[in-house]
Amino acid sequence: MLAVAAVCAGVDLAAAAGSAVAADALIPSKSELAFEASTMGTDVEGGFSRFDGKISLQPDNPQASSVSFWVESASLIFSADDVRKELLKPDWLDAARFPKAEFVSTRVRKIDAGHFEVAGTLTIKGHAREVVFPVTVTRSGSATVASGTVPIHRLDFGVGVGEWGDTSVVADEVRIKFRIALGG
Repeated sequence: MLAVAAVCAGVDLAAAAGSAVAADALIPSKSELAFEASTMGTDVEGGFSRFDGKISLQPDNPQASSVSFWVESASLIFSADDVRKELLKPDWLDAARFPKAEFVSTRVRKIDAGHFEVAGTLTIKGHAREVVFPVTVTRSGSATVASGTVPIHRLDFGVGVGEWGDTSVVADEVRIKFRIALGG
């Protein structure tokens, strides 16, 4: 569940950045893909260490922009190693069968200066769902940074099923937090 949120976050981040700058490379060392979920009323956080994307940016024509972003499921980061191992199993991310989650944009729309709305298809564990999310784009030194928080429902993607499907134990909503840096 937590890993799924992180995947979405990375996707969202890349999409936002793509609509604000010329085609630049993703800078992994300055980017972050994280997630937050609630288990028995307590918020827990995690993230992913390996993600990348292809971004075609059209700053003057955001509708012509495109984003393709993927996350390696096995790169899940979590403070408790036993929980990390559990989240990689079939009931959760099923990293062995589904090594990557991906996002492909279908639309990028400018809302106002530095704010965009990105729509596209998020695929996790073979479950494809349409998502729409806001993205804020800023400059940080020589990098362009896209950031935001996107809520998703883990059960829509088959994440945290079986005995973990009880949302009173692990909430269905996962908040994806992303900060994606792009540079030339």
